[in-house]
Amino acid sequence: MVYLDYNATTPLGREAREAMQPLLDEGFGNPSSIHALGRQARAAVDDARDCLAGVFGSRPHEIIFTGGGTESCNLGVIGLARAHAMRGKHLITSPIEHHAVLHAFEYLRHFEDFDVTVLPVDRYGIVDPDVLKAAIRPDTTLVSIMHANNETGAIQPLGELAATCREQGVLFHTDAVQTFGKLPVNPHEMGLSAVSIAAHKFYGPKGVGALYLSAGVAISRISHGGAHENTRRPGTENVAGIVGMAAAAAAAEPEAYEALRPLRELLWNGISAVCPEAIRNGDPDRCLSNTLNVSFPGADGESLLMGLDLEGLCVSSGSACLVGSIQASHVLVAMGIPAPIAMASVRFSFGKETTAADIRRAVRAVERVLELQPLSAQ
Repeated sequence: MVYLDYNATTPLGREAREAMQPLLDEGFGNPSSIHALGRQARAAVDDARDCLAGVFGSRPHEIIFTGGGTESCNLGVIGLARAHAMRGKHLITSPIEHHAVLHAFEYLRHFEDFDVTVLPVDRYGIVDPDVLKAAIRPDTTLVSIMHANNETGAIQPLGELAATCREQGVLFHTDAVQTFGKLPVNPHEMGLSAVSIAAHKFYGPKGVGALYLSAGVAISRISHGGAHENTRRPGTENVAGIVGMAAAAAAAEPEAYEALRPLRELLWNGISAVCPEAIRNGDPDRCLSNTLNVSFPGADGESLLMGLDLEGLCVSSGSACLVGSIQASHVLVAMGIPAPIAMASVRFSFGKETTAADIRRAVRAVERVLELQPLSAQ
């Protein structure tokens, strides 16, 4: 089997596993308990918060632990929008966001009477800072644009976008789930109000994430039931998960991801050789070095993925299956790619275990599947 789906999830890293093990065994106390075992758990959470803050270049009280990337994005969007609604109810986002962000905006628009502007993107999936600047109004309070796209790897000009918001006194949240551990993410230097991350994208455990929230920025809780996380996120902390996330963050080497670029190009060259009709989606120069999104015009997307799976290749599609019908990726459609082509697209994403031999096997798998499913026959 060849695993080329690292943007979906990464395996648990050694550092995270070793840090978690004691807390899965004897260190199982509730961090809210006042006895010795509880205090031990609380100390582990506090140490992890200090560690993660150090990686972010932030202060410990600016870190809020959550149950994953989706909760972190929901808290960042809904929590900030509600907390600042008295100043205005106009929000801005982009059409290529993860559904954890898009659905949060849809909820605010449909049920809480917020006005949401969805900015266009260019053919590479990039937001123009000038377009954002023109969209900001006196009642705009929050903008949320992701750092890099999970399907195409497109990297946004985050510094410029954040600076535009800062000049206008507008809060800026970014979904950095796909970039934390791959690219440097320093909220203070980049001028970010809030940043969402998820541990399982950088060799940490599933089911735990965090929201960086700049000191002094008000946020409203989106769930109720306790005073955990300084009243901002109620619920007993996932101690082992939090400790594992911090260990994975400390072990992350963003510079190492650049070494994956040659493998990405090796895969693209191989695919384009066996399938000249293939289309590369996105700008390779403004893209995560571990991500390649390819469309196979004329292919059936579902059959393509099933065939690659049977060949032992683990990859993803941006398409969604809803009530038995395949729908085109909202990201690719927003980039102007026709729906039939978007539905025949595959995302390949690499990690630190990926080798050149894996890439060669992947090219052979693509070739064999296309031989069984000729594009001209679709």
